[in-house]
Amino acid sequence: METVESLKRRIHTAEDLHSLVRTMKALAAVNIRQLEHAVESLADYRRTIEMGLRVVLRHRGRSTVSARTSPQRTLGAIVLGSDQGMCGQLNDQIVAFAQDYIRNTSIPEEGRAVLAVGGRVASRLQDVSEELETTLPVAGSTSGITPLVHDILLRVERWHTESNIDRIVVFFCEHASRATYRPRRLDLLPIDRRWLDTLHQQKWPTRVLPTFTMDADRLFSALVRQYLFVSLYRACAESLASENASRLAAMRGAERSIGDRIGELTRLFHQQRQLSITEELLDIASGFEALSDVSGA
Repeated sequence: METVESLKRRIHTAEDLHSLVRTMKALAAVNIRQLEHAVESLADYRRTIEMGLRVVLRHRGRSTVSARTSPQRTLGAIVLGSDQGMCGQLNDQIVAFAQDYIRNTSIPEEGRAVLAVGGRVASRLQDVSEELETTLPVAGSTSGITPLVHDILLRVERWHTESNIDRIVVFFCEHASRATYRPRRLDLLPIDRRWLDTLHQQKWPTRVLPTFTMDADRLFSALVRQYLFVSLYRACAESLASENASRLAAMRGAERSIGDRIGELTRLFHQQRQLSITEELLDIASGFEALSDVSGA
């Protein structure tokens, strides 16, 4: 049976761990809120880009983007996951989701290029025999998302120019609520023709339609690049928020388990302490009785 001192040390260790878990839980909650603000701010910028596209499409008409007629035999897949652990089944779920889609496309391996964002999701992809072209580190915070998006866009441009890959799909987890998420797919390229048609048909909110002076093709390309940036930024932010949401749920479970363990150790401590006190009292009583017997003799 453990001594009172050993139980006291175990209680102190569990309390330190409990404090660490509470800190990690608080950090995850703060990160989620910051990422939610970033996604909300991004929505306004996306609307501005869409309004710019509406202006260009009204001047150029539907001839700005040609429809695809040939079958697609190449695919660039971007899978967003995590670098760190303690995020539940996030990496396993997004890899399974991506694998189901990739296999259903019937595109051969030589026509596929896969980019993983996150060391742990890269390991999961390799476990299911998916060959990776490269792996990028996850952005640790909102300030790291922009450089990550630029790196991804450079890779996408290289796919297009060197490998003739013009179909790009992004797989990520979308943050649903404070501690939940769901796998999502973003068809990044080619640009959805139906979406452009919808923008072209929308009525301008005022009587005066804005105009522009630069070349329409250059302006359209610039707006599309910004649209790609915004779409990837949102996917990265949602993925990072989902990682923190999964970690928040894991920390909640750990906090409950550690709390229960502290309660159990505290109960054992009090029980052992009471036994020690009882033994000491019995020793005192036995000694007193022995002295009384000697005195009586």
